[in-house]
Amino acid sequence: MNDKTTSAFGTWQSPITSNLITADSVSLDELKLHATGTYWLERRPDEQGRCVIVKHAGGKNCDLIGKPYSARSRVHEYGGGVYCVAENGVYFVNDSDQNIYFCTSDTAPVAVTRSSDCCYADLQLDAQRRKLICVQQHDLAGTGEPENSLISLDLETGVITPLHSGHDFYASPRLSHDGEQLSWLCWDHPDMPWDKTTLWLAGVNDEHQLGDIKTIVHPESDSVSFCQPQWSPDNQLHFISDLSGWWNLYRYQAGSIQAISHEQQEFGRPQWVFAQSSYAFCRDDLILCAPIDHGVASLALLNTRDGALTAVDTDWNSFDSIQASGEHFSFIAASASSFPAVISYQAGQHQSLRHACETRLDSGYFSYGQNIRLRTRHDDDAFAIYYAPANKDFSAPPDEKPPLIVLTHGGPTAMAEASLDLRKQYWTSRGFALLDVNYSGSTGFGRRYRERLNGNWGIRDAEDCCDGARHLVEMGLADPARLIIKGGSAGGYTVLCALTFHHTFAAGASYYGIGDLESLTDDTHKFESRYLDRLVGPYPQDKQLYQQRSPINHVEQLSCPVIFFQGSEDKVVPKAQAEKMFAALKDKRIPVAYLAFEGEQHGFRKAETIQQALDAEYTFYTKIFSMPVATGFPLKIENLNQ
Repeated sequence: MNDKTTSAFGTWQSPITSNLITADSVSLDELKLHATGTYWLERRPDEQGRCVIVKHAGGKNCDLIGKPYSARSRVHEYGGGVYCVAENGVYFVNDSDQNIYFCTSDTAPVAVTRSSDCCYADLQLDAQRRKLICVQQHDLAGTGEPENSLISLDLETGVITPLHSGHDFYASPRLSHDGEQLSWLCWDHPDMPWDKTTLWLAGVNDEHQLGDIKTIVHPESDSVSFCQPQWSPDNQLHFISDLSGWWNLYRYQAGSIQAISHEQQEFGRPQWVFAQSSYAFCRDDLILCAPIDHGVASLALLNTRDGALTAVDTDWNSFDSIQASGEHFSFIAASASSFPAVISYQAGQHQSLRHACETRLDSGYFSYGQNIRLRTRHDDDAFAIYYAPANKDFSAPPDEKPPLIVLTHGGPTAMAEASLDLRKQYWTSRGFALLDVNYSGSTGFGRRYRERLNGNWGIRDAEDCCDGARHLVEMGLADPARLIIKGGSAGGYTVLCALTFHHTFAAGASYYGIGDLESLTDDTHKFESRYLDRLVGPYPQDKQLYQQRSPINHVEQLSCPVIFFQGSEDKVVPKAQAEKMFAALKDKRIPVAYLAFEGEQHGFRKAETIQQALDAEYTFYTKIFSMPVATGFPLKIENLNQ
């Protein structure tokens, strides 16, 4: 017997409200396993996006930093590596002033640095010498780009000593367990860290002076991406490199580089943030890792002697912050049917120490992602995750097809994963279908797939998204008249290109997206200021290409409604980008809306912002497509008779 209410797709009533999403959810990051406990970061929307260091010990979770402190680094704007654990407390970067502080579970934070023009990231503790090694970004007022370097901080005196400088970017300082060697990464414009980095190695004395400094290079190529250098318990340097076309694991021993893994899988991810950890040593010759095969990760043990890879049987397919101590593993994991959680795993048994979402909703309101392969117009493959409309209380009329929202991730060198996410369920539980596209240029499919977008940004990504939407229409899974595309940052640029240069979609939503590539070359931050050299071409030599690929220059071709969302303090994609696009579409008499949020940066963190953006976007679609539902959100849409 079917007791569901029949109602049009997109109009279903859902218990997954924007308020529920922010009240019951946090973001989990930077897990660390230490002798004193398990630590991680929680970003809490209901605390204005405050990032809290949490410690689990003795069966309990406790916050280590109280208000108003928030652990967040502004290096590269995206930050990371924001804290490190000592025997008696933690050192962390405080968001408001970007200084380094120390606190214990019983004492308030105390400032260790007192700079007004620097920020820090990738903190590494040398407990024996009472020093911190980290990346410093020094903002040189009025002189252009900030200066990045590797520094040592004396925890007794507060004195900062430069260790290495002269390169545009630094990351991943890692001290050997015996304290005698230091490795780190550098790269320079116009490279991004997934294009080309240099791995360095040096000896360290008791005064933290470096000696015998050298670079480690692959004899076969000097244009590879090194990432995540780590020292094994017996002080052998290991790292990830994409020499083979895939991010595999290597070891540096006796002056030579030795491949450990030989898979057509990705053992690493692009270094957007500091302190990523996609592998960890269980012992000298055994590594816990999470290789990604066509966008889907699995947990495995890698034998460093023979390269044998043994699967660890779990239901998760997404892993982050992998840590190990002997047979005790810890990581952040999720799957298509489970929200991200901090996991403690031992002897085949696991315990969830913290869930990103604590909702007790009936699973009948959830849609579970399905990985699919798409054939593109270029006769090659792209990849995506499909979510069908799902709500245990409602069904649609038998002949109706659902509106489809195509999601475009940021980066563009990022990756969509099929982990359970209430923000996606917000849409599917209302009767929308979703397609989360890993378009050409995405991570998780090898270097060749990432490099498909070189010189083709705004073209291949937009085409793959259009082809994905058409694929679902051909399968009878989407209404061809109600195709929507949405995305943020680089994904917002893909949205605007798809709407401007193609005629597949009927509406779009751009979150802090890019409309003018030329102005971005001047306005964005140092980390990404030369990113477009590969994605589009060198500027100003290829100025014409920048003009051709900028939607702001071709608004006459854009004829469907768009809603824009923007943070007022965004330094990655400044608000002028959204404002210019909004003004141009308003002048063209196209239905358009614009919401700007004070105090928000690149990516929304505050509960009220997340709530308003979701509800405004839903309201926008209901009005554009004349859906018979009242959301109650007071959205002003220009050029639409309301």
